[in-house]
Amino acid sequence: MTDAPNLAVHIVDDEEALRDSLGFLFASRGITTRLWPSGEAFLDAWPQADCGCIVLDVRMEGLSGPQVLDALLQSEGKAAALPPVIFLTGHADVPLAVQSLKSGAFDFLEKPFNDNQIVDLAQRAMDLHRSRAMESTSRQAIAARFATLSAREVEVMELILQGQMNKQIADRLGIAMRTVEVHRSRVLQKTGARNSVELSQMKARLQDG
Repeated sequence: MTDAPNLAVHIVDDEEALRDSLGFLFASRGITTRLWPSGEAFLDAWPQADCGCIVLDVRMEGLSGPQVLDALLQSEGKAAALPPVIFLTGHADVPLAVQSLKSGAFDFLEKPFNDNQIVDLAQRAMDLHRSRAMESTSRQAIAARFATLSAREVEVMELILQGQMNKQIADRLGIAMRTVEVHRSRVLQKTGARNSVELSQMKARLQDG
């Protein structure tokens, strides 16, 4: 996970004056930026570990903003794996920007926008990126703990999650109830779950990821 203070807003726009203006604006608010003159240049350098938010102009020479988003989605597989994308659009391209929201973009701003609008939106986007990264790290830790379970412990866990009692599990697996108790204890110990409810919640987080 990238440390929050090191995250940068990556601005992709073929208009040099706007790039420089946004770079100066974010710098004045203490936010680091990386500036890219085209979608192609940005994609050629992808991935960027410090990327906390992507500001993309909808209409650019070469690849358009939505085409850049499509390429990123193909690379990463899903929108949640990407830093949030904010589109900058002129009035005529608003329908295209709205369509991009359905593809996984975070939001869009119609030009002209005021300074507070774009800074506040970028900060919310980076906050979302940080929370996603923390959740991903947490899921990875849970997955690593679940991976330590033996095959028999997994069997017992699945029956626990179905709400079966120790005697039912023993009868189902043809083992002593005391053995089930030992396996249940080990499942909770290895996964770090305090009880079957928490175990179920942890399993659900892995499936949601």
